[in-house]
Amino acid sequence: MNAVDTLKFRQSAWASELRATLALSWPLVLTNLAQNALMTSDVILMGWLGPESLAAGALGTNLYFAFLIFGIGLVNATSPLIAEELGRKRHSVRDVRRTVRQGFWTSITVAIPIWLLAWNGEAMLLAMGQEPALAHAAGSYIRALQWSLLPFLFSLVLRSFLSALERPGWALVIGILAVPVNFGAAYVLMLGKFGLPAFGLVGAGLGTVISSLFMFLSLAFVVSRDRRFRRYHLFGRFWRPDWARYRTLWRIGAPIGLTVAFEVTIFNAAALFMGRIGANELAAHAIALQIASLCFMVPFGIGQAVTVRVGRAFGAQDAGGVTLAGWTAFALGVGFMIFTALLMLFKPQLLIGAFLDIADPRNAPVLQYAISFLTLAAIFQLADGAQAVGAGMLRGLQDTKVPMVFAAAGYWGIGLPLGVVLAFGTSLRGVGIWIGLATGLAVVASLMLWRWLRRDRLGLTNLSPQEVLADRS
Repeated sequence: MNAVDTLKFRQSAWASELRATLALSWPLVLTNLAQNALMTSDVILMGWLGPESLAAGALGTNLYFAFLIFGIGLVNATSPLIAEELGRKRHSVRDVRRTVRQGFWTSITVAIPIWLLAWNGEAMLLAMGQEPALAHAAGSYIRALQWSLLPFLFSLVLRSFLSALERPGWALVIGILAVPVNFGAAYVLMLGKFGLPAFGLVGAGLGTVISSLFMFLSLAFVVSRDRRFRRYHLFGRFWRPDWARYRTLWRIGAPIGLTVAFEVTIFNAAALFMGRIGANELAAHAIALQIASLCFMVPFGIGQAVTVRVGRAFGAQDAGGVTLAGWTAFALGVGFMIFTALLMLFKPQLLIGAFLDIADPRNAPVLQYAISFLTLAAIFQLADGAQAVGAGMLRGLQDTKVPMVFAAAGYWGIGLPLGVVLAFGTSLRGVGIWIGLATGLAVVASLMLWRWLRRDRLGLTNLSPQEVLADRS
């Protein structure tokens, strides 16, 4: 093959990978946005009940989510395992079914301790010094909300299965349909429509239970009836243990859960510290963070897609395919974040105006703080996109323990302490918190990228199928 043919071949390979990554990414991005809309609809309805209910609901949601996020990361380990198996053996059925089954078993295992913790949510909030009336209302809400956990985790297992097969369309459709189901159920139960009693905040929790059941049962129906999926018989012999695969899921998934927990909890801590600085700073922080979180859905979805694409190449022992899949997704994720960063730098009022009446003089202090925070969020965006896609690239190689250490060190060892020192030890105040967040994300992103660049030297892509899949014996 001459130089011209080689160049054409490479261009064709990159173009093919770009199409495959985009085809898998965009439904995942929209599914994540639909999931975000579920929470947003609950917040809207809580606001209709009054400020006290909204405050109690926010307390309950934040506490419950701190537990939930570990479970989400844990069961998401099913995605790289299934993708790697399909890369190794394109038409594999038995091993895919084994992984899905143990994904369900893992969901049940992690749900039990979370239920026990959530049941005592009121006591935990009181121990944190929260107002008794708010703690009681939040605790009642959590006790209803917690029963959505198991069907939600089950639905995540099935979404991972569909993603690994590169067929995420049904998950998107069902995720979108779940939004009106959740809103309608919560509306009826919270406000007492159609002759039912008004359950208030408890009704919001029950609405989430109903929407989670809807998602799981709908996905279960699809994978059982659609000819492309029913051959896997995912629910066959559900009671049969597979301890080797179960251990593998925990070995890979527990670090993922902790990695995500380290990232999420640093933002919870940042909000608490921002509240100690001032109400205007906290309001501006909430606006800037909501804008950044919305933009984050794109690289997060691309990160989920690259886990599958790298995982398939990894299973096939295709080192070139691993490289191609990883860098294609990285370019897409960071490229999108460059665009949003420029928007934050040059058009901050346009973004803030969606959350705040910028023409009202009373909002001027919040507006100024929000513009300052968005300037730093532009740097924050690039780092956040890079670490999200970078983590997905490494998960495709089933490399999760060291990235977990990177997350702990970057977020809690560097980012938060730096932010606290700058916020309370200097005149930077809220800006100091954001400098700490951006620095922590930049450190984690750099470490993830460093590990990806050294993947061959570290032996991450040189394992034989026997070494990688030893648990299958």
